[in-house]
Amino acid sequence: MDKERSAMITVGGEEYELILTTKATKKIAGRYGGLENLGEKLMKSENFEMAIGEIVWLITLLANQSILIHNLKNKENQRDLLTEDIVELLTSPLDLADYKAAITEALYKGTKRNVVSDDNSKNAVVE
Repeated sequence: MDKERSAMITVGGEEYELILTTKATKKIAGRYGGLENLGEKLMKSENFEMAIGEIVWLITLLANQSILIHNLKNKENQRDLLTEDIVELLTSPLDLADYKAAITEALYKGTKRNVVSDDNSKNAVVE
């Protein structure tokens, strides 16, 4: 996979690559209203259980992107997708702190090259 676009985590002794795809971005936007709201939501979660739930959901979503890409390219060697239950069973709350950093890294890497300022935008004044 593209290491410039991803972050690695270990769940249950197996490595998973967290990658922000357009598909994942659409799901995040649907849940949070956009990537910019995600950080605020994670930092200001009303309670610990909710914060854990959000981190688990994000880990599952982002790790499954690399599995879906693998499965698309390797029809003969399909990998099972992660579920939130699997992530919850194979991790400890201590792991989740590390995962939060990996989520942030994957989101940053997935968006950093897409932020380009263009002065010749469609908002330019036409006389």
